Amino acid sequence: MVDLFTPIDVGAIKAQNRVFMAPMTRARATSRHIPTPMMTDYYRQRATAGLIISEAVGISREGLGWPYAPGIWSQAQVEAWKPVTAAVHERGGKIVAQLWHMGRAVHSSVTGQQPVAPSAIVAPGLAHTYDGKMSYEQPRALDIADIARILDDYAHAARNALAAGFDGVQLHAANGYLIDQFLRDSTNCREDGYGGEPGNRLRFLREVVERVADAVGASRTAVRLSPNAESKGCIDSDSAALFLRVAELLDGIGLAFLELREPGPNGTFDRSDSPKLSPAIRQVFTGPLVLNQDYTPEAAAQALHNGTADAIAFGRTFISNPDLVHRLRARLPLAPDDRGSWYSQGAEGYTDYPNGA
Repeated sequence: MVDLFTPIDVGAIKAQNRVFMAPMTRARATSRHIPTPMMTDYYRQRATAGLIISEAVGISREGLGWPYAPGIWSQAQVEAWKPVTAAVHERGGKIVAQLWHMGRAVHSSVTGQQPVAPSAIVAPGLAHTYDGKMSYEQPRALDIADIARILDDYAHAARNALAAGFDGVQLHAANGYLIDQFLRDSTNCREDGYGGEPGNRLRFLREVVERVADAVGASRTAVRLSPNAESKGCIDSDSAALFLRVAELLDGIGLAFLELREPGPNGTFDRSDSPKLSPAIRQVFTGPLVLNQDYTPEAAAQALHNGTADAIAFGRTFISNPDLVHRLRARLPLAPDDRGSWYSQGAEGYTDYPNGA
């Protein structure tokens, strides 16, 4: 019987178990977005996960607006990632880089330039900056030349990720960032081949996936979606129809896996009253499906047992339980995390949690 500790192949990646570590921004890089030695310790501690999906990693200066988040567009960043991936591999783990372009969800005080988006629509809410939270700014609508340039940036970042020792990449197409902004009709009001009916709105995702798969192989390329939730004002008038089309598209590419982040009405981070779309997506996406959001050990085991998921990505529990796989296997209590230290820059709440693995 398949359980959390059964090995699984996700594309070309052989995972030792089905307890995946979800991508989580932790803000421990430098202000120049270069990974630090502290990050090596953090990922090494959690390398018993079947697969680590890294924190979101910026593909370009334009697309990375989170303070102290890491990037992967420069050679200096590639070199700084190498000790991280080596540390994970030394402990027998696997790690993929989550590739990130934030689109309109940035602030010029961080990026040094005006935000970009499918359409010139300001996001609601506040952006994280080095000077605290500030209102989002008016983005510039991308033209066709811009889109071609960003496709190049994705391919370049994917090649850099493998050069840095990552086992593959995951495209961040969720949570109201650039790819998600193209997908949804609330944020994409274009009148060209990238806007309008759903087939046009998913064109940018398709082209990004194809470029990255050409660069590193489809079997080392994954995608993350958030099909049932609004994020940063990014929502669709018919999410179910849209994301079934997206899943059908991705099924034909031969991805390593598809991850779905689906908050519920009582979510601990985001919340949504919209029903989860994973049951319907499971019917049309035949590759490995990874589910994420507030899974207890019991719910995770049930999802694997009934075939709803092939693996489960755990987020906050991996923050405070670097030995999560050991604790789940031994049925030990799980330690709570300290939300106040999520985005701080020190070791406290990052690498100082007890580790019995």
